[in-house]
Amino acid sequence: MAPLAEALAAAAALVARVAAGKSLSADVEQAESEAAGASRAAVIDLCYGTLRRFGRSQALAQALSRRTAATDPLVEALLWCAFCALESGRYADYTVVDQTADACAGMRRPKAKPFVNAVLRQYLRTRALLESRVAGTLAGRYWHPDWWVARVREAYPDAWENVLAAGNAQPPMCLRVNARRGTRDAYAALLAAAGVATQVAGPTALLLDKPMPAARLPGFAQGDVSVQDAGAQQAAVLLDLQPEQRVLDACAAPGGKSAHMLESAAISLTALDIDASRCADITRNLDRLGLTAQVHAADCTAPAAWWDGRPFDRILADVPCTASGIARRHPDIKWLRRSADIAGFAARQARIVDALWRTLAPGGKLLYVTCSVFPEENDAVVDAFVARTPDARRLALPGDAPAQLLPGPRHDGFFFALLAKAA
Repeated sequence: MAPLAEALAAAAALVARVAAGKSLSADVEQAESEAAGASRAAVIDLCYGTLRRFGRSQALAQALSRRTAATDPLVEALLWCAFCALESGRYADYTVVDQTADACAGMRRPKAKPFVNAVLRQYLRTRALLESRVAGTLAGRYWHPDWWVARVREAYPDAWENVLAAGNAQPPMCLRVNARRGTRDAYAALLAAAGVATQVAGPTALLLDKPMPAARLPGFAQGDVSVQDAGAQQAAVLLDLQPEQRVLDACAAPGGKSAHMLESAAISLTALDIDASRCADITRNLDRLGLTAQVHAADCTAPAAWWDGRPFDRILADVPCTASGIARRHPDIKWLRRSADIAGFAARQARIVDALWRTLAPGGKLLYVTCSVFPEENDAVVDAFVARTPDARRLALPGDAPAQLLPGPRHDGFFFALLAKAA
């Protein structure tokens, strides 16, 4: 197969797995290995692009052919990927049609070739009419499930369309300069000398005008810089870390916020994650940066299994959530989540904060963080915790920072709440 046909086939394999309910991250390496000669960049571009516009692609396929409901799921996924390729503007229309048809053979679906060819040619002939029809549906217009659109519209009546549009966009690439090894401005000058344009996005944050592989960043292997969203970088700042404090990062993997805290102050850090394999990611990230912490694979809601009884001065509770604020980085999330999942996450978040509060020193602070835009996981959880916890008080964020960061061109979506324990 030609490179585009191979990339389409590999991307379709990934997308079909997501459509069957599997996480993209769990299968991406396996699917890439199936791409043979296709480039990783092309596969990822087609896969992520297809999943970002998944609702729209489904609507198009259904409008084009009654057969799609009974079609082999892999062939249907191939059609969705072909729509993405056609809309990308990177390829000539006739090339996409021919290469998609050729991909059927490589996917061991040779009998599907005439069907795929006919559907795509019909799409090109009736494109304007189909676009108008699909735009009349919520999923077709906003590229999110109907329930997601409804919840965001209710929560942010003045900004909901912008939130949804951000969730469909390419995410920005932001760097965090290691303050132990250099300054933001000096690193910006180093990049400028190499022809890489940046914008200041925070005390240690630089936003790249154009994304690039992390391995190509000057000093990346030596620990001079890391890739971390500008919104995520607010956590270490909001905690007001001081030298020699005992600090807990309760849900730490893959270690970006742990590393940022260690770069910010000479603290004693304990980093937990319930997944042992993800704890290895924390250790690798810290090793690259020349940083050290006590890393434990443990359930933060069961302190008896990991806590030595010495209270922490600061706790970062970056709790598991729907990840609705970073859906553009993980586009499968929009289609794997269900509306009912939100209540389950909120209950788990409440258990985590209750457990961690017992390990916080009097006068200490806990920063509650999610990467969600759903209020049920954010203000609702925090308000309920403060209401049932007599020694807890919610503080204003330093610098009048907003509690809810909505996703936009410069950062992802995050929620922050700073809680103080009575002395």
